[in-house]
Amino acid sequence: MSLSDDLALLKRGAEEILVEAELADRLNTGRPLRVKAGFDPTAPDLHLGHTVLINKLRQFQDLGHEVLFLIGDFTGMIGDPTGKNVTRKPLTREEVLENAATYEHQIYKILDPEKTTVMFNSQWMAAMNAADLIHVAAKHTVARMLERDDFNKRYTGKQPIAIHEFLYPLIQGYDSVAMKADVELGGTDQKFNLLVGRELQKHYGQKPQVILTMPILEGLDGAQKMSKSLGNYIGINEPADEMFGKLMSVSDDLMWRYFELLSFRPVADIEALKLDVAAGANPRDVKFLLGREIVARFHGPTAAETAQASFVARFQQGAIPDEMAEVTLGSEDGSLGIASLLKGAGLTGSTSEAFRMIKQGAVRVDGERVTDKATLIRAGSTHVFQVGKRRFARVTIA
Repeated sequence: MSLSDDLALLKRGAEEILVEAELADRLNTGRPLRVKAGFDPTAPDLHLGHTVLINKLRQFQDLGHEVLFLIGDFTGMIGDPTGKNVTRKPLTREEVLENAATYEHQIYKILDPEKTTVMFNSQWMAAMNAADLIHVAAKHTVARMLERDDFNKRYTGKQPIAIHEFLYPLIQGYDSVAMKADVELGGTDQKFNLLVGRELQKHYGQKPQVILTMPILEGLDGAQKMSKSLGNYIGINEPADEMFGKLMSVSDDLMWRYFELLSFRPVADIEALKLDVAAGANPRDVKFLLGREIVARFHGPTAAETAQASFVARFQQGAIPDEMAEVTLGSEDGSLGIASLLKGAGLTGSTSEAFRMIKQGAVRVDGERVTDKATLIRAGSTHVFQVGKRRFARVTIA
């Protein structure tokens, strides 16, 4: 591949590259680059939202570069304040280690182990004394910290900001110094922290890292970012049938966003699929392609084919209509009862009818029959609900 081909591949799906000319210069040297991405072990399982960035790391590996996969076991005990309007509770050392233990196994479903170095920032941070940390802190100002959007909002809104929260972007930035990173990847919400890394590298006499930011993937609700806490996620360790069913539940519009950020198909192929749908092709059949590709990535092609066959069988050989109502309902205490949901979505005329249909075995959620009248649907999730043979709705619980 040529330099222009390499750049085109790395730019695919990326939100921003700072600075693109610097990336081109480093690629042109022919030297394998040290490509850093950091993950705080705040939860033990990775979901498809995490893989947007991990997929980009794999592209760097395919071009011959080394990935430095940083598990922020030290910063995890501080707590990332990004996007938070309140002080975030830090994790204990035990919680951090427990969550980090599952990461390595999961990332090798995408990354090449031979080109991946897993690192922990406690390796250098735990060796620092108070004087060392003060020396790092002297490289940045409070004024620059308050330029960060979430800190600024909390400061002007008279919400507390703990001193230790200022340490988070500093330590994340110092990680780039310790790791001698050429490139750092992160979500768009991490841009401030990544820029701190560039500045600190300059202070320590290093060539500043190139920053590549990736978009934040929306969850199944199509509104909020994919998050386990919001219940709108697809975990990469979920069973093949469950993963496939969740992918089929996304809206036809959101499907293209998932193709863009999760699929390895060439861009030209995805554009051709869009034209096919515009010309009258069934969006469900295109969604089948997405579902099989993603499930095959984590479970293998046989499991992907079986998951699709099982999905079709559950929905009575393609009984899902090409179009269905899109409904958003509010919830109380983080969930909504199945009967209230069916009535609110217009699938039944009353809750008593909903209970009757459940008793008759006529209610399905993502193709699975509901038998418990007390079933609760968690807020932040999106599912396809079916009553009888002809009533369908894709419902998001807000």
